[in-house]
Amino acid sequence: MDPVRNPYTPNAGAQPVAVVGRDDQLQNFDLLLHRLTAGRTEQSMIITGLRGVGKTVLLGRFYRKAIAQNWVVIEEEISKHDDTAFRRNIAAWMRTALLELSPRSRWSDRLHRAGGVLRAFSLTVDPTGGLTAGLDVDALTGLADRGDLRYDLTDLMVAVGEAAQASDRGVILLLDEIQFLSKVQLEALIAALHKTVQRALPVTMVGAGLPQIAELAGDAKSYAERLFKFPHIVTLDSEDAMRALSEPAAEEGAAYAPEALALALDITGGYPYFLQELGYAVWGIAEGPVITADDIHTALPLYESKLDSSFFRVRLDRSTELQRVYLRAMAELGPEPQKAADVATLLGRTSSQVAPTRAELINLGLLYTPEHGYAAFTVPHFDRFMKRAIPDLVVPEIRKRKTHD
Repeated sequence: MDPVRNPYTPNAGAQPVAVVGRDDQLQNFDLLLHRLTAGRTEQSMIITGLRGVGKTVLLGRFYRKAIAQNWVVIEEEISKHDDTAFRRNIAAWMRTALLELSPRSRWSDRLHRAGGVLRAFSLTVDPTGGLTAGLDVDALTGLADRGDLRYDLTDLMVAVGEAAQASDRGVILLLDEIQFLSKVQLEALIAALHKTVQRALPVTMVGAGLPQIAELAGDAKSYAERLFKFPHIVTLDSEDAMRALSEPAAEEGAAYAPEALALALDITGGYPYFLQELGYAVWGIAEGPVITADDIHTALPLYESKLDSSFFRVRLDRSTELQRVYLRAMAELGPEPQKAADVATLLGRTSSQVAPTRAELINLGLLYTPEHGYAAFTVPHFDRFMKRAIPDLVVPEIRKRKTHD
């Protein structure tokens, strides 16, 4: 079939033709915007889930909805930064927000005040004033200038929220990969949002991250569970997964045979990204207009090769040799969450000996801890990939080191 007309989008965060199975989250987002616009309060969201379930796609839909309702939207993907770099990022976001609310030449008193608070906030990390260049405001002494991120960020978010309220608009941060925030940064962000809720201001945040973020948020601030909803998105059910494949094809005059859909669901497990990748692969080899099970089988090597070289390999390449051995041992035990002691036993080590490696993999975002003492892959089907990439579990380095302990 015509490759130019291929309706599938296996790219990171790319919007698929059919976004299915996420109606609850989309409705909750609509409710959040409408209530804040009306001067009410509402729990925001931190969406959790494994890689490839569509968290970034949802944030993209939220962006479109917010823009359509005339909100100021700041979209960012979080990276690991120290507090100084994080403060610089916040200052840049808020500068953008203030200028989006109104051109500098038409600033109201509230906007001018927020600009002064922003300048005070930024001067703690950039005494030259470069972060607020072009705003032409003086720092407002006594607000956002204490050097404590928690208090300073609260002052800034409240000032921006008041400016947005005075402008009859709202400001929303859409933050992806928020598990990479440090505890101090996450605590400061939650505390600032808590204050804006208390003041009923139209400024909020919706985040997305790996499953551990709900626990991290609770550890940072005990009231986080009352400030946010934590929807956990998983695989699509069979009906929605079939729609994710069949609806884009139908728009191009093609269709899937029932047995082809059943096979595709078995291969992908209903993971949204995998469905896009398989759909893209089979479109390139099928003659159509009906896509058959034989077409799916023919496309399978291409599908796996594409996943291995992009989705999986880029993550494995970030790991050390010892970390790869640990991941391969995890895969040997199966796709389910694995007990740390069982992985250690398979490696011929004690739990304490391999604990640093496990912690490093969690820090890299390759593993997470669904419950105490267990770890699981953050990437679905990663166990299958590890067995393809490293066919045999061989741990000579570890066994050699064991004799010296």
